[in-house]
Amino acid sequence: MNGSKFGDPVAGGRIMNRKKLSLEEQWRAEAETLKREAEQLPHGKEREGLLRKARQLETASHVNEWLTSPGLAPPR
Repeated sequence: MNGSKFGDPVAGGRIMNRKKLSLEEQWRAEAETLKREAEQLPHGKEREGLLRKARQLETASHVNEWLTSPGLAPPR
């Protein structure tokens, strides 16, 4: 993997805003970065690993969004 890390100020070759991103936004940005990196690789284990991690981050973002939504009712 090409060293992508959360909090990396460079995403997709451009400097990101220095404002504090929510965890969900960080996950989405990292997923996009991983997808772009995977597109540059030949088919194989490393590419599939990056795509898998991107899907996991997207799923985590969706689950977090659902769990923190104001419309979510507590169990009865």
